[in-house]
Amino acid sequence: MAHVAQSGAGTAPAILDEVKPAVLPRAVLVSNNRSFSWITEKICGIIEGRTPAWWWVAFCVALFVASFTVAGITYLVATGVGVWGHANPVNWAWDIVNFVFWIGIGHAGTLISAILCLLRQKWRTSINRAAEAMTIFAVVCAGIFPVFHVGRVWFAWYLFPIPTANGVWQNFRSPLEWDVFAVSTYGTVSVLFWYVGLIPDLAVLRDRFTVAGNRVKAFLYGLFAMGWRGSNRHWSNYEMAYLILAGVSTPLVLSVHTIVSFDFAVSLIPGWHTTIFPPYFVAGAIFSGFGMVLTLMLPLRSIYKLEDLITQYHIDCMCKITLATGTMVGYAYAMEFFIAWYGSNPYEGFTFINRAFGPYAWAYWIMITCNVITPQFFWFKKVRQNTTLVWVLSIFVNVGMWFERFVIIVTSLARDFLPSSWGYYSPSIVEIFTFFGTFGVFSVLFLLFIRFLPVMPMAELKAVTPQADPHANHEEFTGHGDPVVERGHA
Repeated sequence: MAHVAQSGAGTAPAILDEVKPAVLPRAVLVSNNRSFSWITEKICGIIEGRTPAWWWVAFCVALFVASFTVAGITYLVATGVGVWGHANPVNWAWDIVNFVFWIGIGHAGTLISAILCLLRQKWRTSINRAAEAMTIFAVVCAGIFPVFHVGRVWFAWYLFPIPTANGVWQNFRSPLEWDVFAVSTYGTVSVLFWYVGLIPDLAVLRDRFTVAGNRVKAFLYGLFAMGWRGSNRHWSNYEMAYLILAGVSTPLVLSVHTIVSFDFAVSLIPGWHTTIFPPYFVAGAIFSGFGMVLTLMLPLRSIYKLEDLITQYHIDCMCKITLATGTMVGYAYAMEFFIAWYGSNPYEGFTFINRAFGPYAWAYWIMITCNVITPQFFWFKKVRQNTTLVWVLSIFVNVGMWFERFVIIVTSLARDFLPSSWGYYSPSIVEIFTFFGTFGVFSVLFLLFIRFLPVMPMAELKAVTPQADPHANHEEFTGHGDPVVERGHA
């Protein structure tokens, strides 16, 4: 071993000449060293090409399914909330279950856009645009249920703090009122974040349609591009606005589903009155959100041949986050039983035993199977590399998270403090149609999005390619797409 000495100021120790640290290759974010022009042509080609036949088939099916929701809420408004299956003691049922479910679906978009952006996680670039769109569409679907649960939907605007001649004010101590502010703020910031990220890409489409001679599309895309010219000043303002919105959105990821959990946690009903709900709900929301991102992005990857942009590394990262949050949710399930036992409250103890072995045991064990056992398959690399299996497992995740909300709400209400009022809740056909119709609403909006807007941020994708590095040796690359840098000159 050479003597550790320094020959002069600024000279590295001699021992470093013999130390050869391992060079860890970085993951490929855009495979096959694709050029900037290839990325532009690939993403813009989805919009500029002819509408494929599968899109029309999917769109017509989605419109038909969405009509179930339109028919359901029309009948509800014309007849009354009694057409839903609500009855004592289960006065909350599928409406709140579906509201919490859709809000949870929207969480992955804000997480990918905001938190991963602040943490400089560059793998987010291939999936953040679609995830942000998913967030907005999920919030639209979620908003249907509490608004129409009011019954007289034309009075829903009183949920906002609007002074009235009668001096009637909202109950600001109610967590249902907190939901109004939390969800509306969440939706507004999500739309702004999504739109700001779209501006450079809308300008690219404007210029391409101008060159192609399509004046109508050039005008429409140019209108929403807000005069973007790609100058240094434009990019500087864009990056600052994007960073500010990321900072504003980050606490929303934690706060929105925390406030949604307060709908239950601030009550005195056994099974709800627990402090574990806020972190438990946030982890579950991210879990279900990433499940939906995988459900949507894997078919898109296959249909549009986006394997060079959504690589196996992206799928691995999403699977690992799903595994981590699914494990957190499983831990929360176990802690609920521990808290019920440790608290020595007979009502709490009965509630959780009833969940696992009572009349709704079938729903509880579906929840456990889908939310606890299913994500554990992602420990195995061969599972993560099988995109078909990953897609199937992601669907199980979404199913399990819906059943989680059903179990929390229905099992706690169906067996209240008075055994004489116990009952078994069954949804009405109107509830079933209204809920399944929201998948059609979501699908219609998402299909319109992938047809008319770029599904990926072109500028951000180009920024993570090797040729975007101004200091790189662009003539020689490693097998991982990274420039070769000589030791001592990095």
